[in-house]
Amino acid sequence: QIAFMTLTLFPIRLFFAAFMMLLAWPFAFIASMGSDEQELEKPLSWWRKIVDFLLKAIMRMMWLAGGFHWINVKGRRALPAEAAILTVAPHSSYFDAIPVTMTFASIVMKAESKDIPVWGTLIKYIRPVFVSRSDQDSRRKTVEEIKRRAQSDGKWPQIMIFPEGTCTNRSCLITFKPGAFIPGVPVQPVVLRYPNKLDTITWTWQGPGAFEILWLTLCQFHNSVEIEFLPVYIPSEEERKNPVLYANNVRRVMAEALGVPVTDYTFEDCQLALAEGQLRLPSDTCLLEFAKLVRSLGLKPETLEDDLDKYAASAMKMKKEKVDLKEFSAYLEFPVSQTLESMFALFDENEDGVIDIREFVIALSVVCKPSKTLETIQLAFQLYQSEGGTVTEEDLAHILKTAMGVSQIDVTHLFRAVDEEEKGKITYDDFYTFAMLHPHFAEEYLYADQMGAESGLETSYLSAPNGICTDFSPDNSGDRRKPLQKK
Repeated sequence: QIAFMTLTLFPIRLFFAAFMMLLAWPFAFIASMGSDEQELEKPLSWWRKIVDFLLKAIMRMMWLAGGFHWINVKGRRALPAEAAILTVAPHSSYFDAIPVTMTFASIVMKAESKDIPVWGTLIKYIRPVFVSRSDQDSRRKTVEEIKRRAQSDGKWPQIMIFPEGTCTNRSCLITFKPGAFIPGVPVQPVVLRYPNKLDTITWTWQGPGAFEILWLTLCQFHNSVEIEFLPVYIPSEEERKNPVLYANNVRRVMAEALGVPVTDYTFEDCQLALAEGQLRLPSDTCLLEFAKLVRSLGLKPETLEDDLDKYAASAMKMKKEKVDLKEFSAYLEFPVSQTLESMFALFDENEDGVIDIREFVIALSVVCKPSKTLETIQLAFQLYQSEGGTVTEEDLAHILKTAMGVSQIDVTHLFRAVDEEEKGKITYDDFYTFAMLHPHFAEEYLYADQMGAESGLETSYLSAPNGICTDFSPDNSGDRRKPLQKK
């Protein structure tokens, strides 16, 4: 079917879809000229209503060309005065733009998107909220703009937000980001389904590329999509004060409508667990819990690498000195809190009230650079090495068990393979040379030694074919009463 469709219908569909997008461009360009905020807050003029109708018709023809012959819509879309924000999930593909082109609701987009030829003009027409990567204060400004529009009593168009913040494979709903819920106004949940026999829609950060998804989807004779508008969710007073609670409750309602579970893992957690570095995290790693605590502590992703450099420099001055909770608080420049105590407990292996600060730095490096294994190990060598620039087998064990977030690991096989001259100590250059010759050293020298061990490392480097990794199933993540796994 793929071979036949590639030679026949695929090029026709691709040409027709591209033609429809180009046809929409002049209408969007003319309608966007001279628009200002005051005009946008007024009811649509007659000519803008005509342009809206024409653009929606053209966009519908574009999706028709892609094999979406009919779009099944359930429920009633609320008016802007009833619900200023539409929360859409699950987000799994760029085909999720279908409800955007049907409603012409505003969306939150990267500022760079407006410079894309043709597509950028169409984006500007729907009056999006732009997020700038170059502006460090962009997140705050984005939330303020969403809040301003949401509280305009329906003067602005509705804002359509995908609160998961990334594409997943629709097997569950991951943690919702709180941005859509900070204004504390009613939202209308919208759920998406693609009930196709063969899934060619899913486009996540791990799996088929964008063009391959487009090619396979256009090679389908028919593509089904369902859009269901759920009843408007009106937050309680407690939910208005607590956006995270509000987000979780809306997610639960949407998950029930979809018939899928929820997981409290985020995109960043999945990225950490499935990183393409030379060390894959085991299923029982405590680094996922550590990453959550890092976020809860308020360490911002955009400044995390700078923070890492600062903490590493301090740790090198402290050398092998261990610290208690109060000293750990001073080191991080954060007051003692339950979050800080939980983080401290992860590294307090012996439960003697002190931790090795170097282990915190290594764990933070893994969270900052999940796919850059050798950079973390190089930093760890700098923290543990003697004046001669060497580390022992015991030091290497400390480094690797911290980098993998496990309590025990046998590095004897690996250390002997690196220490060819049997000096009983190795340098980072020795390790780097060995890693270059053996890019899969973890599988060969670490995971193989741990087969059948309690740590579960035998499944650590097996990933799901797309999106959320298998270890993040609700069965594995739902037990909240288990004590924290020590490093």
